[in-house]
Amino acid sequence: MEGLVSPESDVYSFGILLLETFTRKKPTEEIFCGEINLRSWVLEATQRSVFDVVDENLINEHLYTKQEPLASIFNLAIDCTFDSSSLRINMDETLVRLSKIQKNFLAND
Repeated sequence: MEGLVSPESDVYSFGILLLETFTRKKPTEEIFCGEINLRSWVLEATQRSVFDVVDENLINEHLYTKQEPLASIFNLAIDCTFDSSSLRINMDETLVRLSKIQKNFLAND
């Protein structure tokens, strides 16, 4: 956002990458205009259900029962993409949370 390269911008980019990967939408798509952007769209939609935003190609019998890990991934992405870099989590916390998501996903398999 500020045009500077920093660990905070890396975290922001990682969060956007997560959102793009799991929604298969890009921040530059026409549906994101004005006040609505990829982050706000995901944040609003996941209040109802993660399945409102997750890419349909990722949903199969195995993933469909795994709403909690998907919600955790979207929550992580949201925490990485605050407009203000001072509000974003750092990369160390991101790694810890990703590890927990992976463990929970595999434990419930």
